[in-house]
Amino acid sequence: MNTPSAPLPGGLWTLGGDSAVTRFGYGAMQLAGPWVMGPPADHDGALAVLREAVSLGITHIDTSDAYGPRITNELIREALHPYPESLFIATKVGATRDAQGGWPTARRPEDVRKQVHENLESLGVEALDLVNMRMGDAQGPQPGSITEAFETLVDLQREGLIRHLGVSNVTAEQVAQARGIAPIVCVQNMYNLAHRHDDDLVDHLTADGIAYVPFFPLGGFTPLQSEALSQVAIRLEATPMSVALAWLMQRSPNILLIPGTSSTAHLRENIAGAGLSLSEEDVAELDSIGH
Repeated sequence: MNTPSAPLPGGLWTLGGDSAVTRFGYGAMQLAGPWVMGPPADHDGALAVLREAVSLGITHIDTSDAYGPRITNELIREALHPYPESLFIATKVGATRDAQGGWPTARRPEDVRKQVHENLESLGVEALDLVNMRMGDAQGPQPGSITEAFETLVDLQREGLIRHLGVSNVTAEQVAQARGIAPIVCVQNMYNLAHRHDDDLVDHLTADGIAYVPFFPLGGFTPLQSEALSQVAIRLEATPMSVALAWLMQRSPNILLIPGTSSTAHLRENIAGAGLSLSEEDVAELDSIGH
């Protein structure tokens, strides 16, 4: 692995007391085809993005066997296997894909076991670094018990197939349920400048040393748009997306970023953007967006 030319923004965070990862990571979802279905239009370009991420020093990659399906995991394996010892790959289970591109839930014990084994196979590993139990649906977190599905992951962890456990797309109550069953190292929910529903949860997790990994940090399929965001970006001579990433990086030390892209140039732009320094005035102005 090449030595990065400069430290990545935010430094490192240690997951579970033994796995240090870069706070600036990479989310692989966008490497699949349109609507996260099928192969990428530029196969070699997708491999290049993954290799560039690692060469720049990123040690945290987020994926799922449902992306494609299987596509992003297979790209990761083709680009990076045998994996550098420092590389930490997080995946998730709890949903599959249908022919229409939907995300039907799959949380029965047999479903969870099947998905874990599919991730092991497609990534080419004997144990998964981290598996997040994905709850809710495409609309966001939904009430309901996480117990049966999460206990299945705990069983698989005891069997040596999973190193660390996390939860995704969850309510605060489901976080508490999971933590009552076994230790978790992260929570992965939608969170960005305009979607601040998890503010209290972020703060509680910070106090307990648990990472918070926001997905759609730039708004996802509907990019962030705000007059206040634009004004701060103009003042700093930066892009709105750079400011949004920098705000997340400064929001709390336990926030790990996994912005996705299918472009090496955009990957470098995201890294530079996350390293932008925001003043107290900038932060106060940006905080007004989600309040």
